Amino acid sequence: NDADRLAMIQTRVAKKDPTAIHCLGQKYFFGNLGLQKDVRKAVELYTEAAELGSVEALFSLGNLYFRGDGVRGDKAKAAEFYTKAAMQGHAGGRHNIGNHEGTRGNYHRAVRHYLISAKMGCKNSLDTIKEVFKAGLATKEQYAEA
Repeated sequence: NDADRLAMIQTRVAKKDPTAIHCLGQKYFFGNLGLQKDVRKAVELYTEAAELGSVEALFSLGNLYFRGDGVRGDKAKAAEFYTKAAMQGHAGGRHNIGNHEGTRGNYHRAVRHYLISAKMGCKNSLDTIKEVFKAGLATKEQYAEA
């Protein structure tokens, strides 16, 4: 039941498990397991988990700053979190850096990020490379490489 799952997560949180801390942040963010939705608490937990090494927490913080969810929206700060996550192997973070570069007009850099992310298994990056190729912003070789 929810109470047992929450207790198990909280036991791991007390031991400073970054995965559990991120998980508890998710529960607060979405208001799951009987917890009241509390985005500010989620931000605190994501930050703690990121400081303890959680790549997923870095990605989650990037999403919050990108959307301005519980924090002041800041695309540059979102990109910093996505970059940190990507440097630790997070495919979604790498994809989102590609998006960030693309919106800034850095299409060559965006394509490079999408290629890396696609090779990591990110279907969104593969689809994006296809669209970028159709728009004439990626080469046939890049499209084939993806």
